[in-house]
Amino acid sequence: MVHNSDFTIMLTVLPFLKHRYLMFHFAVITYSSFIVFTGWESQNKYKIVNTMGQLVYFATEDSDLCTRQCCGNLRGFNMPVIDTVGQEVMLFERPFSCTSAGCYCCYSCLQEMKIYAPRGQLIGSVHEHFDFCTPTYSVFDAMEQEVFKITGDTCAIACCGNDVNFMVLSSATGETVGRIQKQWTGMVREVFTDADNFSVTFPMDLDVKMKGVLLGALFLIDFVHFERPNPFC
Repeated sequence: MVHNSDFTIMLTVLPFLKHRYLMFHFAVITYSSFIVFTGWESQNKYKIVNTMGQLVYFATEDSDLCTRQCCGNLRGFNMPVIDTVGQEVMLFERPFSCTSAGCYCCYSCLQEMKIYAPRGQLIGSVHEHFDFCTPTYSVFDAMEQEVFKITGDTCAIACCGNDVNFMVLSSATGETVGRIQKQWTGMVREVFTDADNFSVTFPMDLDVKMKGVLLGALFLIDFVHFERPNPFC
């Protein structure tokens, strides 16, 4: 019997994340993006499936039209995560943060994502670190204790049939414990759309809250490194 009320809430709102044998691997597919064909940045929409290919969640960016067109990949947004029966199980919150030349090294200008489950209850956050070539992030729990570091391939770019890897390292031991991967989807799709395929892997016995936070890290990485930038921000 689980006596911790917060953990009970997490098992209730994230039912698929509690099944360890299913959740070693998530695949995330961006299925809505029309910027290259129309010149118009649309809301990003995602399908999230488990290791067995079963659809478990939908996620849709909630942002206004002006922000999407003017701020490109730096835009702030909320992103509710909905299960297959229409219940909101998580909320990702990304504030706008300008990283134009000259202020990128300032902490307040670096990118972050906050993860709530349920809405209003913070379970963790993801924060970018400044680095000229190697993408680097810290993953924190609800008590602001660093749990993981994430380091990406140098100058993370998907090209020529190559996947891009972001390794998840334990802050306590430095050991690799998981991976976020941007998967190559073919020349036409990579060049003419923003639609992408991602996967995230993590230890099967990882706390359910931190599984949700790593999923949030995946979405932040997508926007920072693989969404087309806009010169106005």
